[in-house]
Amino acid sequence: MAGHIQDRWYKTETGPDGKSRRVKTDRHGTGSRYRARYVGPDGSERSKSFPDRQKRQADQWLAQIEADMARGQFIDPNAGRITVKQFAEKWLASLTMDPLSYVTTEQRVRLHVVPHLGMRPLASLRPSDLREWLVKLAEGGLSAASQRGVFANLGTMLTAAVEDRLIPNNPCRSTSVKAPKLDTRRITPWLLDQVLSVRKALPESYRPLVDLAAGCGLRQGETFGLAVDQVDFIEGTVHVVRQIRLIRNRPVFSPPKGGKTRPVPLPETVARELRTHITAHPPVSITLPWVRVDGPPVTANLLFVDAKRRHLHRNEFNRTVWRPALTSAGVPLGRDNGMHALRHFYASVLLDAGESIKALSAYLGHHDPGFTLRTYTHLMPSSEKRTKEAVDRVFGGGPDAADGPTTAQGPE
Repeated sequence: MAGHIQDRWYKTETGPDGKSRRVKTDRHGTGSRYRARYVGPDGSERSKSFPDRQKRQADQWLAQIEADMARGQFIDPNAGRITVKQFAEKWLASLTMDPLSYVTTEQRVRLHVVPHLGMRPLASLRPSDLREWLVKLAEGGLSAASQRGVFANLGTMLTAAVEDRLIPNNPCRSTSVKAPKLDTRRITPWLLDQVLSVRKALPESYRPLVDLAAGCGLRQGETFGLAVDQVDFIEGTVHVVRQIRLIRNRPVFSPPKGGKTRPVPLPETVARELRTHITAHPPVSITLPWVRVDGPPVTANLLFVDAKRRHLHRNEFNRTVWRPALTSAGVPLGRDNGMHALRHFYASVLLDAGESIKALSAYLGHHDPGFTLRTYTHLMPSSEKRTKEAVDRVFGGGPDAADGPTTAQGPE
């Protein structure tokens, strides 16, 4: 027996006749009557008090404790008293991930979890608390995508608390707690005229950035971190192995997103512009730390630098170069019209030309083709269009359709 029930109102004494008898204690009639006591796995004694007329409940509680210890599922009832903030600090300190992901996770917890739930004991969290919390995040103007990110981080943190046997279950996994649904907006790719107008509005030394993003599908950070030795003009390939990222506004070299290095076909039109650019603007040797702000220094001969021959800084570039170019080209400012819009253009061109989702996913560096399909399926030519063109080709009367987003199936 791992424990026993103590009756605080009565005690057993031996009378003059040598027989045992129950007598009232000094506490009779006051306070909780029963005290269930047991020794935990760590050897320390623990207890819980029950009022009068609840001897049966005390027995059941103690039996459950004993059963949990026998199955190896015991959770110290006092362990969940640690607050969400206290556990969050311990959890964050134990994470092993790339520095930028850590910064994002830390900011989400600090800004959106701790202010609402930080003072609550872990064991006190209920699904209703999380439903109310999600409502507050939405009322505070946080986007659905950001809410999902914060919710995912809290869920992972509470799973760690379950595995540490601090709480018996994770309230984020309750069927009544749902992560916010993502916006259902469909991507509308730029037209070729918009791409060319923005390219023309950029300073001459930055125009090949558009060629690489719209013609090879590179991300902004990947174009900023592109070195001359990554461009194989003979084989017609760009090897995407590096990007420039900002960690708390400090630049570092790092692998591409998701750690996925990849070769990308280099169209001759883009190669020609790069050759011209390299002749007019020779590569500049730039040294930055690798992955972390305190990481080992890495040097690369970058194709694109600023007027002071320094690496391109995303925030500065967007503010002083990209947005003025959008305004000059008559393209509205907004989150949909960052340099990432050029990747969408690239995807629309390839899909309209009949390229497979699997190949497009590899060129874009996505983590799996399913993500690519979900993102761009509405841009694929319709089956009706393909049927008409196939029949026209058979009978010899169909004109060759030009590739590009103007022929892709637009949003419904």
